[in-house]
Amino acid sequence: MSAPIHDRDWIATRIPHTGSMCLLDTVEACDEARIRCRASSHRDPAHPLRNGERLGAAVGVEYAAQAMAVHGAILQPPTERPRVGFLASVRGVELLVDRLDTIDAPLCVEAERLSGNESTILYRFEVSADGQVLLRGRAAVIVAPRLPGAAGDAA
Repeated sequence: MSAPIHDRDWIATRIPHTGSMCLLDTVEACDEARIRCRASSHRDPAHPLRNGERLGAAVGVEYAAQAMAVHGAILQPPTERPRVGFLASVRGVELLVDRLDTIDAPLCVEAERLSGNESTILYRFEVSADGQVLLRGRAAVIVAPRLPGAAGDAA
């Protein structure tokens, strides 16, 4: 496996999730359409999204949403202020395991941009571990409009 292209510190400065809510460890690969990240936080007994003693598989959607946010940050010109995105819907989600906290291997979080424009993006996502798919689905992201006068805007 090649070295990661971005680490957790880089990720944490580009998404709104801070501290233990920044769930991703690294970005391993990225191009215009796809991103692949790794995460090990699902094994943390102090995981912020645990429900009692368990971390349900549906939390994998949050891992995927963070990968989508990182993908947007990577594709954005570095001179522009980060744009905020909101997870508007998830569709066709298949939870193929009951929980994530019982998975020993690191999570592989992949997202593929299927379509989109300046305000709406559709992604397909998959979370796997050690070659086993844990969950998958599609997500629509609404991107907030660019504010006039923001860094990188033409005067």
